[in-house]
Amino acid sequence: MGVDYYKILGVDKTANDDDLKKAYRKLAMKWHPDKNPNNKNGAEAKFKQISEAYDVLSDSQKRAVYDQYGEEGLKGQVPPPGAGSFSGGSDGSSANFRFNTRSADDIFSEFFGFSSPFGGVGDMGGRGGATGFSRGGIFGDDIFGQFRGGAGEGSAHMPRKSAPIEKTLQCSLEDLYKGTTKKMKISRDVTDASGPTTVEEILTIEIKPGWKKGTKITFPEKGNEQRGLIPADLVFIIDEKPHRVFKRDGNDLVFTQKVPLVDALTGYTVHLTTLDDRNLTIPINSIISPTYEEVVKGEGMPIPKEPSKKGNLRIKFNIKFPSRLTSDQKSGIKRLLTSYTST
Repeated sequence: MGVDYYKILGVDKTANDDDLKKAYRKLAMKWHPDKNPNNKNGAEAKFKQISEAYDVLSDSQKRAVYDQYGEEGLKGQVPPPGAGSFSGGSDGSSANFRFNTRSADDIFSEFFGFSSPFGGVGDMGGRGGATGFSRGGIFGDDIFGQFRGGAGEGSAHMPRKSAPIEKTLQCSLEDLYKGTTKKMKISRDVTDASGPTTVEEILTIEIKPGWKKGTKITFPEKGNEQRGLIPADLVFIIDEKPHRVFKRDGNDLVFTQKVPLVDALTGYTVHLTTLDDRNLTIPINSIISPTYEEVVKGEGMPIPKEPSKKGNLRIKFNIKFPSRLTSDQKSGIKRLLTSYTST
């Protein structure tokens, strides 16, 4: 087949229009000659090859000929689909059909939605020498400054990326404790060979044990496609639903237990069910004061970077005091506590 356009773009033979666009966008930016000042000639050759591959595979008629007859078919050795048979020339020979070719610069400009990546300076394959690329141009070597995080004046002439689309993803505390998988259905506008259309897609989000509120999961370029703009990233932001039993404090879990005054003074046992449905029995042998806190190590939330480790469970107490006491009860309590208060 000669040149393997699929291999050049790094796609397989079932690649659709979206796959081709993503591959071309990535490779054209990587091999653009003005992004490779130390390897201009090699980059120009690679850039032309990438552009030619995209030009052929993104055109349904060219692609059909290429798939059946290879590169020779595109050069006029066979008729294109739907063109019928070759018509005979006046000399009895067959008339060749040849597809029009476009310059790499034209393809780049058409793809990214502006007249020229150099504000009219460059013209690949046209004026300006063998390739027509400006050696520095009006924007100098910073034409691709935005790819290095810079803000060179040339950045205004490169395709902009739409602002990220952020969506809240509600998760229960159990989800964040054990980890889970969530599937989200999205609809977005894309452009294929037949024109603009709306597609639906299922995104799979793996929630890792210990993730916190505010954690972001990014799906690159899953926003709507618009001419001249790189699609926006779709960002899901974790939010934590309130829990009826536990509160989260970093990697710790906090549980508040109501306890009668008599138990606070004489001893109490806490019974609770963990977020992964285990039953814990925790005896409290100390006197429980209003500020007392029992700490159970390793029974908190998983630590994201070390999921085998966990934070702590902190048990706080809400002491229930009696609303009224009889005279005898008051006297009895006073007798019992007199020795304590006098020491």
